[in-house]
Parts: sequence; C-alpha cells; structure tokens
Amino acid sequence: MTEVDEANEILRGKGYKDAQLAVFSTPMASKLLIKGTKIGSPFADAPETVLRTVRDCVPPADELGRHTLTPRELRTCLEKP
Repeated sequence: MTEVDEANEILRGKGYKDAQLAVFSTPMASKLLIKGTKIGSPFADAPETVLRTVRDCVPPADELGRHTLTPRELRTCLEKP
C-alpha cells in the first residue's frame, strides 16, 4: 500500500468523500498533496508528514461540520509535541 492509499483510507475512515478531502501524489516524488472542498487551499509536504497530518490533525468529518480546514491550522497542529 502506498502512502497515498494509506492516507486516503484514513480520511475515508474519518468520513470524508474523495471530493471533500483526499491525498494526491505530485510530480515531485518527495511531496504529497491534501486537497478538496474541506480545505481552503492545498497542503503539500513530505509523505510522512502528510500521513501524520491526516492521522493526527484532521478531525472526523462529523466534528469538522461546515468548517473548512486551513493549511495553517494543520501546521499548527503538527508543531504541538
């Protein structure tokens, strides 16, 4: 299973449809991208960081409700010990 597949499986487990929030590969092998209607602008980082972000910082879809995530919120979450 690739990092993209693993991240998308986590997001689906949290209740997101692919159009709402999904992880995509980029032309640069060292970067993955989180994008969709539930994030204000795309979030790009190293595969292990994107996996950690999806696992630890993206709330379940029902908790997020009508809110739209921002890359800044995700980065702030990642900075917490």
